[in-house]
Amino acid sequence: MDKVSLYRQYIQELLTERANLRHKNDPIASETIFDPVSDRYQLVNVGWKDGSTRIYGCVLHLDIKDGKIWVQHDGTEEAIADRLVERGVPKQEIVLAYHAPHVRQYTEFAVG
Repeated sequence: MDKVSLYRQYIQELLTERANLRHKNDPIASETIFDPVSDRYQLVNVGWKDGSTRIYGCVLHLDIKDGKIWVQHDGTEEAIADRLVERGVPKQEIVLAYHAPHVRQYTEFAVG
């Protein structure tokens, strides 16, 4: 399996795993959005809190660009980048895009 296909698989597995943490009877649903053609992947929360407050928000957003994984947003306590590294993705293949470009050089991850 080529590198990008493997990265797609890892991202989809990790987002699905995260979505499945939410209880089935919870009025807030965690939904995965996978676009393997454009290589865009998201986990969003959707629903109603107490029947009157609308909940909608992106929890995770990752893209694959030029063979690297770009973490556009990570609203979790357990960093998705670390989970990807645990699966064998080199840090040089992960861009923490939520950091400004001039700051990325100070992380352990790729700059772009």
